[in-house]
Amino acid sequence: MTPKPPAPTEVECSKRLDDALTRAFSVLGKRWSAVVLGCLRPGPAGFRELSRAIGGVSDSVLSDRLSELTEMGLVTRTVCEGPPVTVSYQLTERGEALMPALDQISRWAREHLPVEKV
Repeated sequence: MTPKPPAPTEVECSKRLDDALTRAFSVLGKRWSAVVLGCLRPGPAGFRELSRAIGGVSDSVLSDRLSELTEMGLVTRTVCEGPPVTVSYQLTERGEALMPALDQISRWAREHLPVEKV
């Protein structure tokens, strides 16, 4: 009979959680990433539409974030032949799966973080 492996300790469980959070926030911790994902929640959007919706993000940063999110499989990029040629971005199933967590973070921020005065 093979001996049963020992149950993970609290420290081991905490380390796994820390590792998962580190991976998650390596994406979500980049400025504008979560906002871009949230803006894509209602459905596909073009670059200009996203840029207008996320006032304050530069075109180069938005382009970088969209590329990163696409590479990670959270967003798809679709080119529609024109004329004119258009590009739209949409959440993937993996991106959709992140929405409940973003809702929770948003709710927490509304309840616990002060509103910045501009």
